Amino acid sequence: MTAIVHPRPHTDSELVTQFQAMGSVMSLSCVVSDALVRSNTMRHDMKPKGADKKIIGTALTVQLTAGDIVDCLDALDVARPGDVIVIDAFGETETSIWGGLMTGLAKNAGVVGAVIDGSCRDTDEARFLDFPVTAKASGPRQAHTAISGRREPLQINVPISCGGVLVNPGDLIVADEIGVAVVPRADMAEVYARAQEIARNEERMRELILEGATFQDLLDKFGRI
Repeated sequence: MTAIVHPRPHTDSELVTQFQAMGSVMSLSCVVSDALVRSNTMRHDMKPKGADKKIIGTALTVQLTAGDIVDCLDALDVARPGDVIVIDAFGETETSIWGGLMTGLAKNAGVVGAVIDGSCRDTDEARFLDFPVTAKASGPRQAHTAISGRREPLQINVPISCGGVLVNPGDLIVADEIGVAVVPRADMAEVYARAQEIARNEERMRELILEGATFQDLLDKFGRI
């Protein structure tokens, strides 16, 4: 293996399962962002490029090197079922470091999605394989790894910046068609409790609006809209 792989931190799998059970919640990234009090929300340009499905899982982080972007194949050697591969590609939009083969191999490894501060390609394959990829951009130019064979420098399971947010290995990633929220591993229980309350209140508010409630009714009952 050519990558520098750091130890994987422990993440409470029960809390991850509880967040995953929220998969049917509408606007889930918004709900989690609200529960995070607007922090840890990635830039608006981090958008889905693959399958139309939510990403909820623990971060396996990948650190690339600015100006020397290589494929992150070595991440697949350490990926576990339920991981989200989160890549700091320094916002590089003209060289894609994720494509159809990476998608297929990641899915086989049980990875539930990829979030890339950079570019991906083969988005049609990602949709065909029903695999969600969120990225800053997409374009056809491959990384030089396919030609040169070089796969370094690369670090795995280190703190990275992705979409303007600090992501640590083991943090919880929540991504949907709207955007990406990152729940710090140490705060998962607290954020989950707040997200549950917000989701319940928003569902009730939607029901009341359909019944004819005004914004003042909602403010009086919930203190927010």
